[in-house]
Amino acid sequence: MDAGTVVLIVVALAASFFAAWTIGAGSSGSTPFAPAVGANAITTMRAAFLVGVLAFAGAVLQGAAITETIGEGLIEGVTLSPLAAAVALVIASVYIAAGVFEGYPIATAFAITGSIVGVGLAMGGDPAWGTYAELVAYWLVTPVAVAPPVYAITKLLRSDAYRESVTVALLAGAVGAVVANMEFLLLGPPGEQASVATAVGGVVPGPALVGRLVITVVIATAVGWIVYRDADADSVRAQRRLLLGLGALMAFTAGGGKVGLAVGPLLPLAETMTTSDPITPVLLFGGVGMLLGTWMAATRMIKALTQDYSMLGPRRAIAIFIPSFVIAQVGIALGLPMSFNQIFIASIAGTGYAVGSKTVSERKFLVTAVAWVGSIAFGLAVGYGVYAGISGVTETT
Repeated sequence: MDAGTVVLIVVALAASFFAAWTIGAGSSGSTPFAPAVGANAITTMRAAFLVGVLAFAGAVLQGAAITETIGEGLIEGVTLSPLAAAVALVIASVYIAAGVFEGYPIATAFAITGSIVGVGLAMGGDPAWGTYAELVAYWLVTPVAVAPPVYAITKLLRSDAYRESVTVALLAGAVGAVVANMEFLLLGPPGEQASVATAVGGVVPGPALVGRLVITVVIATAVGWIVYRDADADSVRAQRRLLLGLGALMAFTAGGGKVGLAVGPLLPLAETMTTSDPITPVLLFGGVGMLLGTWMAATRMIKALTQDYSMLGPRRAIAIFIPSFVIAQVGIALGLPMSFNQIFIASIAGTGYAVGSKTVSERKFLVTAVAWVGSIAFGLAVGYGVYAGISGVTETT
């Protein structure tokens, strides 16, 4: 390995770690516990500590699918070179840092996806049309799939026609069913993921699907019953505890859904440097970056977001988190990078309409959508141009 290649690998590692750090420091690492802090269920420092730990766990246990998509699934016919990985990761770190430190509304998932596609095309690769179709479908469906359930749950929780302890218990049970079917890296065969329902369901006699369904129902019922008893005894305390639980799940999901944006381009490099499965070391690397970013810089963001969520109240925060958690987990299961900004904007709009206020205007939706499309196009152009320019210079010298 020549000195130039070593330098490129070092640059790629540094840019990847910085991108992971900024993801942890940004709203993806701080949003999950902001409602719980606003409800005085947990202090800011404890929230930052827990978010860091949970994001690290999510990155390691659930980050494989999206990391593989970012690193290997966006371009066909070529493998990202050290130069391509370095260019893509530097662009990624600049995008994410701009969004965190300058407050620009940059859709990092869209921009980074575009930049990696641009770099791959500049290398002579072919477009992965099948993956692009899945990405576009997921990104278009996300607002439509999130806003109506948030609207309905907000109405349900604010209604006097239903007993709140029963309503909250049913919602918690639904979340428990999703958790039972979340896939984790350590539960499956080497290099593969499996869910608790799948792993434990194997002990149930009969077809695998029946065993999975039985375990799902058991976990959902147990979670619902615990929350019901809690809500029946003290509804305010139950809301705070549910917010803590949902915050923990969202922090975990943020780790699994975002780490691939920072470390995906490292995967082809890691595969050339080891004969064993490289995914776990890559995820550990990204998880540590997110952990340190959260511990070192997320408290400021948590405090800022707490004011916004305090205005929403615990019921509306619960209504926002449940569909957001589900749609984000769908993206992780499919290996498709998601934009948490897109998810939360749609969620806040849904709860806003439910209470009769336009929290997010139609004009803001239009401007945001244009910004998302622009982020993809801009990332693609920058990735292609920077790689083509640098590779052209290096070939002539």
